[in-house]
Amino acid sequence: MNLKPLLLVGTLSTMGNLAHAEDTKPASPHTLTGNFSLTTDYTFRGLTQNDGKPALQGGYDYAHSCGFYAGFWGSNVSWVEDGGVGSNSLETDFYLGYKFSPVKDVTVDIGAVEYYYPGTYEGSVKPHTTEAYLGLSYKWVTLKYSHAISNDWFAFEDFKNTKYYECNASLPLPQGLTLGLHAGRQDFASEHNDLDYNDYKVALTKEIVPTFTLGLAYTYASNKDSYVSVVDGDSLGGSRVALTLTKAF
Repeated sequence: MNLKPLLLVGTLSTMGNLAHAEDTKPASPHTLTGNFSLTTDYTFRGLTQNDGKPALQGGYDYAHSCGFYAGFWGSNVSWVEDGGVGSNSLETDFYLGYKFSPVKDVTVDIGAVEYYYPGTYEGSVKPHTTEAYLGLSYKWVTLKYSHAISNDWFAFEDFKNTKYYECNASLPLPQGLTLGLHAGRQDFASEHNDLDYNDYKVALTKEIVPTFTLGLAYTYASNKDSYVSVVDGDSLGGSRVALTLTKAF
């Protein structure tokens, strides 16, 4: 009796089973992604954060298949120091939340974010700010509400319960382009409603090579005379244009 062919068949069968087991191995429930960007102007809710100068930015995001996520993001800024609030040149954001889909194509996002500005502050209101948020997405449209839960808000004292409403859309276009649309409303308490404003954004992005995306954005904030730079007297809002190169990994 020739056992060699039988042994070979048995070996190949075992190898095939092992390969199949590798193919069907469950995917990891953990996902870690990162990003790094260079932009000509960092704007947040329509306001420049570095007086129209370039910014280096980047962060990491962790997500679990159950819906929990957490992340960190940072950027250089100048508004804190320019405004005489304190000695600072960096914004660091820490956030965590939970996403779930109650029905098809609908996603609910609940979380909180801490905007932290490491530096030295003597006799000034610290710019550190904590907000809770609630988002609702349907396909390519997202509605989001943010609510300040810290007593101070971006160096404004006793601005707890400040609100921000926004609507965002991301539309795929031909040639690999993506159109991004944004409209937001910054809403303060009645005694500070002279600072209320709207902001808008239109952006075009395209992946120029794998993992590298180039974006061009136009932003406008309706508070040209309410928020001005202490350094040069220029508006922090109004119309602004920024070019951004982003690397995802």
